[in-house]
Amino acid sequence: MLVFLKENLVLLSVPKTGTTALHEALKDRADIVISNPPELKHSPVYRYNRWFRPMFSKVCDKEPELCAVVREPISWLGSWYRYRQRPLIDGQPTSTKGVSFDDFVHSYCRGKQPPYANIGSQAKFLEAQPNGCAVQHLFRYENLDAYHQFLQARLATTLDTKKTNVSPSGDLSLSMKTEALFRRKKPDEFELYNSVT
Repeated sequence: MLVFLKENLVLLSVPKTGTTALHEALKDRADIVISNPPELKHSPVYRYNRWFRPMFSKVCDKEPELCAVVREPISWLGSWYRYRQRPLIDGQPTSTKGVSFDDFVHSYCRGKQPPYANIGSQAKFLEAQPNGCAVQHLFRYENLDAYHQFLQARLATTLDTKKTNVSPSGDLSLSMKTEALFRRKKPDEFELYNSVT
């Protein structure tokens, strides 16, 4: 999470949407940088609303606008799947080694997900709160140019991002049956993505 108080803007870090590269490019420009632990760096709207929003309101007399990136749902799952193929986590319950992408997506759709498919939800991460706390500026990962142009204009800076935290390559074959299951079980993921113009 990056906070720009003068510009009244907070960049939320949705996992697997290129936020690490952006974080690296803008950390020296931000007023507040939250890098660790990951649970704070990747604070969803509900956590931001509970802990950070009251602090900015009371201490800084600010109500920053929220900005985030959302990724096409199948691509997002593919990035998580490949990320969890890293040799570093071989043998751990979160490793997808020995699991096909089709099985990974199928497991993600289960009521109780196994540890390797327990990766959260972009729709839940970005869900507006009852008090009105919501993301005002939402961009597609597949069109990062628009996001970068917005940030460069809003922050009056030039962005120079470099690829970081890239997942290893892997076979992302997905059967039509499993894709249909995913779309049926997790329609909110697709509705969110399709709502971004």
